[in-house]
Amino acid sequence: MYTLSTEKKITVLSALVEGNSIRSIERMTGIHRDTICRLLVSAGEQCFAMMDSKVTKLRPRYLQVDEIWTFVAKKARKARHEESKEIGDQWVFVAMDAETKLVASFRIGKRTWENTNGFMEDMYKRIAEGHRTQLTTDGFHFYKVAVPDQFGADVDFAQLVKLYGDYGQHDAAGRYSPSPIVEVISKVRAGDPDPKYISTSFVERQNLTMRMHMRRFTRLTNAFSKKLTNLKAACALHFAHYNFCRVHSSLRVTPAMAAGLANEVWPLTALLS
Repeated sequence: MYTLSTEKKITVLSALVEGNSIRSIERMTGIHRDTICRLLVSAGEQCFAMMDSKVTKLRPRYLQVDEIWTFVAKKARKARHEESKEIGDQWVFVAMDAETKLVASFRIGKRTWENTNGFMEDMYKRIAEGHRTQLTTDGFHFYKVAVPDQFGADVDFAQLVKLYGDYGQHDAAGRYSPSPIVEVISKVRAGDPDPKYISTSFVERQNLTMRMHMRRFTRLTNAFSKKLTNLKAACALHFAHYNFCRVHSSLRVTPAMAAGLANEVWPLTALLS
């Protein structure tokens, strides 16, 4: 489909997964930004299909769930009512195995009941039949219904509610620093979760990885996504690379290898086939 050689494609994908912007890759490689975007969308679609077929029959003991905010084209406060729902704030729902660090499921869209329930439905389908897991989410209220609806009695479910303080609205710290956590409350919603493993620390750490390795997630820049299709493709490429190609420093193998989904570190070329 593309006139780019495999070597050129790998050069572009390598730059993308290491956090370079579309225009910086254009300057480094001489490849037009439209061609780079088309390659990103094509590779993202293949990565999504690959993970959909490979990330199955999981046996995680402890799952952690969180959402990370971003936006497409403009922030919600600047979006007009008549504009497409693809414009404005978007959320990336992420579920991670706390032990293998595998990103087991993700979903991109508005922070609505439909997306929350669909995300939990996808997560439940990826767990091996008969396997019981402990699931911890943040305090987002839709999880209280979505998790029991999809998992039934096959889950030990808890929510970790974090209460934040306020730096003040007018000083620099209030604008550019995260608000301080003043209290953390664990709420058991179903089953009998082990209190020692009621945590979202690992999946929250993934938020930093996403912001470091996808330029469109970097705050206070003009590298944000202009189309929802490109955002979805970038996330699919990131998670496929993270799961199958990138050796995790604490595991010394890839998350997919730790979870028994792969026997070796995948080269980037595997994401193109």
